[in-house]
Amino acid sequence: MQPFRQPFPLTLRVSIAEQRLFLLRGEAVEASYAISSSRFGLGSEPGSYKTPLGRFVVSEKFGDDAPLGAVFKGRVFTGELAPFAAPGADDDLVTTRILWLAGLEPHNANTKERYIYIHGTNHEESIGFPSSHGCIRMRNPEIAALYPLVPVGTEVEIIA
Repeated sequence: MQPFRQPFPLTLRVSIAEQRLFLLRGEAVEASYAISSSRFGLGSEPGSYKTPLGRFVVSEKFGDDAPLGAVFKGRVFTGELAPFAAPGADDDLVTTRILWLAGLEPHNANTKERYIYIHGTNHEESIGFPSSHGCIRMRNPEIAALYPLVPVGTEVEIIA
């Protein structure tokens, strides 16, 4: 009789170089999504609008039943649906779903207080290129598909 073995846990890996987020079970890729990281580069400095690197955990989730394109302010659905932004517009709406990250290492311990999320965007045309204000942006249908698969406590790694 074989002993019962737990399946490998799910983790998320974000590759800044590839501008992709990978949903992993162990080291096996279960899904892959194009993302946008910060247009200001990489780092953890307060007020820098940079995307932090290292190990994180999904600390909270928001948007369980919100429609695609739902606009969030302060992690609360405003009742509005985001219009798609004109190319080059500077607005950076948080839409559809939010996975709020908390840093697990000394250099990124301020991540939660910097409000770094994985979230949907009204700038889907910029997915695949660094263009956010620090967060990891995803296409709205893709964050909606990923969201129920990722419980609070899921580990996230953001690598250059």
